[in-house]
Amino acid sequence: MGLDAIDLYQIHWPAWKGNPESASPGSIEEAVGELAKLKAEGKIRNIGVSNFNARQMARAAIVAPITSLQPPYSLLATEVEHSTLPFAMEHHIGAIVYSPMASGLLSGAMTRQRIAALPEDDWRKRSTNFREPALTRNLYLVEALRAVGQRYNTTPGAVAIAWALRNPAVTGAIVGIRRAQQVDGVIGAAEIELDSNDLLEIYQSMALQAA
Repeated sequence: MGLDAIDLYQIHWPAWKGNPESASPGSIEEAVGELAKLKAEGKIRNIGVSNFNARQMARAAIVAPITSLQPPYSLLATEVEHSTLPFAMEHHIGAIVYSPMASGLLSGAMTRQRIAALPEDDWRKRSTNFREPALTRNLYLVEALRAVGQRYNTTPGAVAIAWALRNPAVTGAIVGIRRAQQVDGVIGAAEIELDSNDLLEIYQSMALQAA
């Protein structure tokens, strides 16, 4: 790459099969240990992890300081709020969340027709979020995001990103863009400050559909 050092090197997944808690003893420690050697040699500047939970980060941090965490986080994937993001915040680990629009489902551009027309080898065809009964609930949530977005002259996707960024543990968000023109719909997400009424409207739509 023509670099003297890589600024941030992240472990994408902990080594596990089936259950994230079953990561074999030593696997996390060994991986982070190797990165610590590279850091000591000046080849990388910071060590990060992706898709680690709080316990796995704690194991990693015993070996070497962890700079960043990259977890999935969206209105449809809030599991990391319980312990993972609080751990990151408490230990000053930056959280760069990914898929805040839930793989495009919360973008506002995803319709039933578009989902039905997805290629058979598209993993979203098999995702519970893209299939009934969850799909109806999720599309109802998109309409709530659209209503909130109209007040800010923006898209449902930008509101979904703004919701993720509002969490004080979140440092930034990775937003998937396939075409340059899609940037226009979400570029202002970081500037949106959702108020209590916005959040209430979003949560009420989720509660009504869950009832």
